[in-house]
Amino acid sequence: MTVFIFAFIAMALIVTGMAVGAIVQNKPLKGSCGGLNALGLKEGCEICGGDDDACKKEQERQQRLGEAPDLAYDATR
Repeated sequence: MTVFIFAFIAMALIVTGMAVGAIVQNKPLKGSCGGLNALGLKEGCEICGGDDDACKKEQERQQRLGEAPDLAYDATR
């Protein structure tokens, strides 16, 4: 039973460390090779419409307008 407890604690520490690392880096998460591109479903994405730079363009547009950065925006516009 103690082996399971130690294994659980070790896995919890690993997951916590990865989460803290992702938060500290303050970068958006990136996908691995594959995903929608590998399946040929990229064109069906409702958020970016097949444009990989959609988020970057929207952030630049908001900076040019001088608006305070919103926590979210309407991706359907």
